[in-house]
Amino acid sequence: MKRNEKTCSMSRGAATLLVAVAILAHAPMPAAAQQFSADLVAGRDEATTVLGTLRVSQQKARIEATALPDGFFLIDMAKPAAVFVRPGAHVFMEARQSSPLTRMFVPVDPDDPCRQWLAIAQLSAPIDPATWHCRRDRPEAIAGRDMDVYRIVAPSGAGFVGWVDRARGFPVQIKTADGTVIVADHIRDEPQPAQTFEIPAGLRKFDPQALIRRIQQSDVWVAQPASQ
Repeated sequence: MKRNEKTCSMSRGAATLLVAVAILAHAPMPAAAQQFSADLVAGRDEATTVLGTLRVSQQKARIEATALPDGFFLIDMAKPAAVFVRPGAHVFMEARQSSPLTRMFVPVDPDDPCRQWLAIAQLSAPIDPATWHCRRDRPEAIAGRDMDVYRIVAPSGAGFVGWVDRARGFPVQIKTADGTVIVADHIRDEPQPAQTFEIPAGLRKFDPQALIRRIQQSDVWVAQPASQ
């Protein structure tokens, strides 16, 4: 009798273990941190333009825009923060509205990308939440990969549509308010050096507002006449 009880106990234990393994096998696991590089290419009216290059590692991104060849943008969504780095001038500064690319091509949570897009938009300029909206549209496929599509409505033409690659946790295509489509092209899934996403040592932070205040206090500042 004791042997049968022991055998039954072992069978129940094995069954419990199998159930646990089955549950874990089907449980959603946290996505691995994605690292990749790509080219940013814009297209409109059959014309294409290379806007720069993109590098991504976890919650960080680096954008090198062809329009600003003397520096690069660093984005850290864990903070969040977005800065423009100019190594040649030994300075870095808050990106703010330097480039619309930093408001769109940022690492996002595949389950709630609206939160990251709103956070980075608020770094650029104060936003009235009543004028900024983000909603999910019908998913689409790009190059054989399923994408979640989100539509952002924002003032001053800052709205856009974003196609989010869930596996990479990143929007790989953006359509701006004027109809321009910007694509993360030739994506290369490859490790990215950690120093790529760091501000080089020895650089000082440049504050444009502080410079303006200094100029206003100097003799070269000419105040505008008060309106009559």
